[in-house]
Amino acid sequence: MTIKPEDLARAAELITILRAEIAKAVVGQGGAVEQTLVALIASGHVLIEGVPGLGKTLLARALARVMSLRHARIQFTPDLMPSDITGHAVLDRSEAVNGGLGTLRVHQGPVFTNLLLADEINRAPAKTQSALLEVMQEYQVTLEGNALPLPRPFMVLATQNPIDTEGTYPLPEAQLDRFLLKISIGYPGAAEETAIVRASTQGQAGNLLPLEQLTPCLEERHVLALQQMASHVRADDRVLDYAVRITRATREWPGLSAGAGPRGAIALVRAARATALLQARDFITPDDVKQHALPALRHRVLLAPDAQLEGRSVDGLLAAALDSVPAPRL
Repeated sequence: MTIKPEDLARAAELITILRAEIAKAVVGQGGAVEQTLVALIASGHVLIEGVPGLGKTLLARALARVMSLRHARIQFTPDLMPSDITGHAVLDRSEAVNGGLGTLRVHQGPVFTNLLLADEINRAPAKTQSALLEVMQEYQVTLEGNALPLPRPFMVLATQNPIDTEGTYPLPEAQLDRFLLKISIGYPGAAEETAIVRASTQGQAGNLLPLEQLTPCLEERHVLALQQMASHVRADDRVLDYAVRITRATREWPGLSAGAGPRGAIALVRAARATALLQARDFITPDDVKQHALPALRHRVLLAPDAQLEGRSVDGLLAAALDSVPAPRL
């Protein structure tokens, strides 16, 4: 499928409007906003790491509002059960006839939405975290042997506190691998922080998030169309090979005890395609791949114990591995 120039222009127009609307509410996190848009258009999920109070929840709600998407929030806690996420079946005895037991009725959980905010996902134990595995990979939930499809588009936007925070559980590797990107959010600059304080206190009582000013500018069908369009952005074989070589370099890099698997290269290419569409292009470049190397791979590799003792970081080692892989000339 070839993307028509008029479709590309329309997509660029929609994305420009989208960015402007989100920026009205989310201040000082432009990089996180852009990478979240990349993940959404690439039909992927995103894990955002940062200390509390940096706007992670605000970003998810702003995204849902401007795209007219249904959204739900799950606060992960140590006592959260898998059925609290996916739903459960209840025996309804009111319809029992002739001595029967009744009818099983399915109560759908909060995952049956378009944008799911899994807040502080590493506050819950691994058994509960794993309830999202089927959801994120298969876009369905199996209850009582029946596979129930999720609405589309569907995206999990999970947040977590830094792993050294008290009372957290590390996410299983299989769970981490389902996230297209892992985004690290830092503190805003001084001027941006002043703007945040002004917007959150001037003419506003309490802790309500300032979302009323946002105008919905997309619908579900627009999001699905953008996702479909991104999947048809052209990728030269040399760029695909570049993504594979970057991923393979992590498997033998000193300081990393485990490198990224094939999903790492897939994530690089999917993110690159979405980035090209965000920039109104119908082809990807090596730079599109390179700019997503850290968010696409940082959660798919493991730091070796000796590297930890030396105070080295995953991002630093990945950056060095990335620099060692020559980019193709197109």
